[in-house]
Amino acid sequence: MTTLSKGANMPVPVPAVRAVLGWSPGPGVPDVDASALLLDAGGRVRSDADFIFYNQPRHPSGAVRHLGKAAGTDTLEVGLASLGPDIDRVALCASADGGVFGRVPGLHLRLLDAASGAELARFDMTAGDETAYVTGELYRRAGAWKFRAVGQGYATGLAGLATDFGITVDEEPPVSPAAAAPPPPAPERAARPVRGEERLPVDMRKRLSLRKEQVAVSLTKHGLSDLVARVILVLDASGSMGGLYRRGTVARVAERMAAVAAQLDDDGTMQAWTFASNPARLPDLVIGELPEWLALHVRVGQSPPLFGRTRPPGNLLPGQIDMRTVGIQNEEQKVIAEVRAYVRAHPVPAPTLVLFFSDGGVHRDREIERELRAAVEEPVFWQFIGLGRGRYGVLERFDTLPGRRVDNVGFFTADDIEKLPDPELYDRLLSEFPSWLRAARQLGILS
Repeated sequence: MTTLSKGANMPVPVPAVRAVLGWSPGPGVPDVDASALLLDAGGRVRSDADFIFYNQPRHPSGAVRHLGKAAGTDTLEVGLASLGPDIDRVALCASADGGVFGRVPGLHLRLLDAASGAELARFDMTAGDETAYVTGELYRRAGAWKFRAVGQGYATGLAGLATDFGITVDEEPPVSPAAAAPPPPAPERAARPVRGEERLPVDMRKRLSLRKEQVAVSLTKHGLSDLVARVILVLDASGSMGGLYRRGTVARVAERMAAVAAQLDDDGTMQAWTFASNPARLPDLVIGELPEWLALHVRVGQSPPLFGRTRPPGNLLPGQIDMRTVGIQNEEQKVIAEVRAYVRAHPVPAPTLVLFFSDGGVHRDREIERELRAAVEEPVFWQFIGLGRGRYGVLERFDTLPGRRVDNVGFFTADDIEKLPDPELYDRLLSEFPSWLRAARQLGILS
């Protein structure tokens, strides 16, 4: 049996599984219902028949069934071998009746082999004021099935979750037979216009506009339609990242992150760092200068020396970093300390969201943990995104480390971030940020 942290994934080596949603029932604890959504490659249902829940307990294909409740559990069965080739993912969902998931103790998901009953994985979850949840997902990768621990909440309830995946909701559906009227949905957040956006090439301007709308949708789901935040980008430039830079993956990731800053930051500007053996601050990313910034600053300076060989300096353009000074090793703790120092020296009334991309190889666990524990009392949330299958060490374990007043770190991996649709990427980026915001405000870390 494997215990998974949020964002972790694993292969599923059996033809059928049971997903057992569990919790600790008791006085004042909301009732919980499990459901499933069968999704195509675009992350949408093909029809309302692809939504399996207590009132529609069996998919027409027979591949997915809602098996029903016992005390403190609700179970779905998914016949992976029976799913047609047009089904790319099965989202495993939950809804809370009579309260929010923050009042549901012991919330967890167990993945079992449907044939033997053997437990394959367990995912323990914590939540806040969400009334609907995507607990995990089964998804195809290279012809095989995998499972990912998701843990993404929706403040807009089961109707908001279902609508986001393409279900037609004419009126708010009940989340259980005895459900009360749901709260009104949060007001939608409009895409924020950004100074200089009109100067972008047409194709890039269209991509930015659509992505800002998708970021706005993700923020609205969490009741953050009015949020303003400073966004900081950190890009791993260690030697193992070379292929991702050469293929343009990192530049495309940086472009996608520019939409987060454009939507959250009041001036649409994003501070940025690169790091390997040493950190280096890059010039600020200004939206109107996005094409030039990507061309000049996404690891395009001088290459670092390899195996002791030195290379003569070339011509660096203004603002470019000589990457030989950055090196090729993994020293995450140094850039974390430098970003912390910057935030302290440049205080703003808004919270700070750090988007930190790495392909693993983490080995300074003790030093990294020391920096991030010290940052708990600072108005900064650290969202780490894994770009490969490397060893992430303490970053992957941080959610379970005790002794912190508030969980100031999020982590997930993207096996192939280029294939991850923008809506799903932004949902994952912003899934833990809202919980931290609430806790940090309650504790006085944020005003």
